[in-house]
Amino acid sequence: MAQDQARLRDFIQAHPRLFVLTGAGCSTDSGIPDYRDTDGGWKRAQPVTYQAFMGDRHTRQRYWARSLVGWRRFGRAHPNATHHALARLEQRGHIVTLLTQNVDGLHQAAGQQRVIDLHGRLNEVRCMACSLRLPRDSFQQQLVQRNPAWAELDAGDAPDGDADLDARDFTRFDVPPCPACGGIMKPDVVFFGENVPRDRVDAAITSLNESEGVLVVGSSLMVFSGYRFVAAAARDGKPVAAVNLGRTRADPLLTLKIEQSCANALAFIT
Repeated sequence: MAQDQARLRDFIQAHPRLFVLTGAGCSTDSGIPDYRDTDGGWKRAQPVTYQAFMGDRHTRQRYWARSLVGWRRFGRAHPNATHHALARLEQRGHIVTLLTQNVDGLHQAAGQQRVIDLHGRLNEVRCMACSLRLPRDSFQQQLVQRNPAWAELDAGDAPDGDADLDARDFTRFDVPPCPACGGIMKPDVVFFGENVPRDRVDAAITSLNESEGVLVVGSSLMVFSGYRFVAAAARDGKPVAAVNLGRTRADPLLTLKIEQSCANALAFIT
């Protein structure tokens, strides 16, 4: 472990202007489960797709019923040692930009300033017709008011504010429409099958071009939206280090790989 930390410390010192890309492994110590196993495979059924959410009323009922239960703990999650270590690294001038695939806002809560939320943030809800935005806490109140019996349920935590409510009848779950136009309300995050907004991609590419190296923390990079930046760095000859428990999609491109928990690997940043 100490040898791995020394190698990572040397990498950071040798490439002081880092582009950092983070994934679900950063937030597991905050009580938020991740999606994938150490081989990069799904631990559970794949998340709902954009097409299913927008096209099927029952899918939306199921999503929001599970989210009503899951949000209670997800919304109270706090940054852990990994988030704080990366915030300290930024304060010392080592991070150009931190690009996160997570939707929990925990990097910002830890004090990180230069963050791009690649997949958005779960703490806002957006109308897909008129673009009205509401705080997720406010939408939670509406969900509970319309579905008081569901507020009494408890279930195991699933990734990104979801909860494992299986074998339930969702057909009577009442999903609030947009209060302005009656449209479909959706979490302001990028679902599978949905495109990442172009301005976020462009901002990330600009930051990547300004960096001297890439540090991946807690991501298997199985999703192309994150992998593309590592692939671009490798094409440009920039070194890439990764901290991840298990396989990543970019293993052949890595200069350095540390197979430890994120908190242990970054423990030297005090």
